Amino acid sequence: MRLMIRTSLMQGFCGVLVLMLLGCSSADNEMAGGNIQAINHTLSAINWLSVNGYRADGGGGRSCCIIMPVKWRPGLKAQIEWEVDPDPFASSPPLGTDEFRAFMVKHKANYQHHSATMDIPEWPGTKRCGLTVHLLVCNQIKLTSSCWAPRSPNYPIKDPMEMKEPAVCPK
Repeated sequence: MRLMIRTSLMQGFCGVLVLMLLGCSSADNEMAGGNIQAINHTLSAINWLSVNGYRADGGGGRSCCIIMPVKWRPGLKAQIEWEVDPDPFASSPPLGTDEFRAFMVKHKANYQHHSATMDIPEWPGTKRCGLTVHLLVCNQIKLTSSCWAPRSPNYPIKDPMEMKEPAVCPK
């Protein structure tokens, strides 16, 4: 009896999935995977980053994947969340000790969580290059969908690396 119910549920789920996929088959609604890249311009550590719920490495590498439309359209948003370790080079007791575990409890209490919603910048035609999130001082971010490498003169974001946090952040 349980096997029959499971089989029925799976068949129903697969049917709904097929209908959903067929409903999204128009060119304007076609979706595909892309990479997320985080570039940290600060002296703090970015422990993790997520874009629309897709988790990425906060350390600067590309992470797979985020699902995005094949064709850009106005109104696309990115909900970005990230965690900052403001003192990544704090001196700690030796790993594996009770002192280290106590240190980490206190240290993690200083982690900061941030979020922002941003418009996803337009990309040309159907050439998607993923999203790159630039993490800046004062918990600001910039987002690009540029296909250019960050070191290219054509890359749209030119903020310097290893920026120090100002004494007072602008509002």
